Amino acid sequence: MTANEKDLIEDGGPRAHVMVYQMMDKAPAYPQIESVMVDGKPIGWGALSGLVSDPEHDGILYAVNDSFYAKQPSIFVIDATSKPAKIAERILVKRDGKAAEKLDLEGITTDGNGGFWLASEGRTDKGIPHALYRTDAKGNIVETVPFPPELLAVETRFGAEGITRIGDTLWIAIQRSWKDDPVNSVKLVRYNTQTGEWKAVRYPTEKADKGWVGLSEITAYGGALYIIERDNQIGENARVKQLTRVILADAKPAPLDGKLPLVRKDVVYDFLPDLKAQGGYVTDKIEGFAITKEGIAYAVTDNDGVDDSSGETFFFMLTKEGKPLNFNTLRP
Repeated sequence: MTANEKDLIEDGGPRAHVMVYQMMDKAPAYPQIESVMVDGKPIGWGALSGLVSDPEHDGILYAVNDSFYAKQPSIFVIDATSKPAKIAERILVKRDGKAAEKLDLEGITTDGNGGFWLASEGRTDKGIPHALYRTDAKGNIVETVPFPPELLAVETRFGAEGITRIGDTLWIAIQRSWKDDPVNSVKLVRYNTQTGEWKAVRYPTEKADKGWVGLSEITAYGGALYIIERDNQIGENARVKQLTRVILADAKPAPLDGKLPLVRKDVVYDFLPDLKAQGGYVTDKIEGFAITKEGIAYAVTDNDGVDDSSGETFFFMLTKEGKPLNFNTLRP
């Protein structure tokens, strides 16, 4: 039994409490993800903030870290077939051969040619642009796409929090309402990589009891967009940690300078049981989600690089009644 030193009530965190542990003759439930050893050392990682599956190799995923590691923006190769899952490789995101600066990577998807599209959450007051970046397989930035003036005119610091690709089209989830968004709504932005055209729809978020509710991820699969919608609350105050679905056929984006249609969402999964499964308090940042080519889905939390955080990273397969939830059964 251990007694926690500090009461985090002023920060909205868990109260001081005692934790009870038991030695058991079973496989450990934690950690759920760890790195392999390279030359006798583990691969350093943390703050996993986006996830995508490899289109060719089932069980291989890619994640990115966010601006907590500003001097080493990275793409991580994850082998989800191991238990715990293994971070097998770190690919440094580079510009002109050096670690790229002024990035806050929050989303990743494949580009169809062996490389990746990355979404960076901008913050103008810190000189971080709202932008999309395409890299090759080795992490070299080969294309930069700034957000268009119509979006930047209404920006706030809470920008892109996920990216997914359907052919030549990229969909980007904006985390929170921008200046032109009605209350309890955010944008899903669509960018055509061939024509350069930008359009968007609005997505309805749940009303927040405390703090805010926003988006953390977007993943295209089987004719739908799957979206992580969450509040920023932890512990007993956590209410909204859910996966929703928007049918693509019903998402008809409009030009950014016009009236944006509001899409309909369906809730398809509740992450709260997974976040409570280890017996600790519920962490707030469920931020990465990916579906493999076989229809099996995984999710990961962002541990904030252990800064003012418990440091735990939860990585798990989505299940239903104890069995893997196959998203092919959820096709619209």
